[in-house]
Amino acid sequence: MSITDIIREQIASNPVLIYMKGTPNQPQCGFSANAAAAMISTNLPFAHVNILQDMSVMQALPEVSEWPTFPQIFIDGELIGGGDIVIDLNKSGELKPMMEAAISKAAAA
Repeated sequence: MSITDIIREQIASNPVLIYMKGTPNQPQCGFSANAAAAMISTNLPFAHVNILQDMSVMQALPEVSEWPTFPQIFIDGELIGGGDIVIDLNKSGELKPMMEAAISKAAAA
C-alpha cells in the first residue's frame, strides 16, 4: 500500500481527523496547538496523525489534499482547511455541528 493510499484510508476511516505537528495534548507548533484546542473545546472525539512521526505522510499529504501547510483538518472525508479556518469555525459556532454530523453519519454507516 502506498503512502498516498494510507493517507486516503486514514481520511476515509475517521469522521474527524487532524494532521498536525505533535499530538492534541502535546502539540509541537502554535498553529497545531490552536487548531487542536479548538477541536478539543467541542468535547467531541477526533483522530489525529502526528506528521512529525512519519516524514512520508508530511511529504505526501500536501499533494493528496492540495493544501500546502499544516495542520490539516478533515471532516467527513473533506478537507476543511488549516488552523485559522478551524479556529474561525469554532468561534462562529459552526465547528461542533460539523463534527457532530460527521460522527453521527459514521456511526450510522
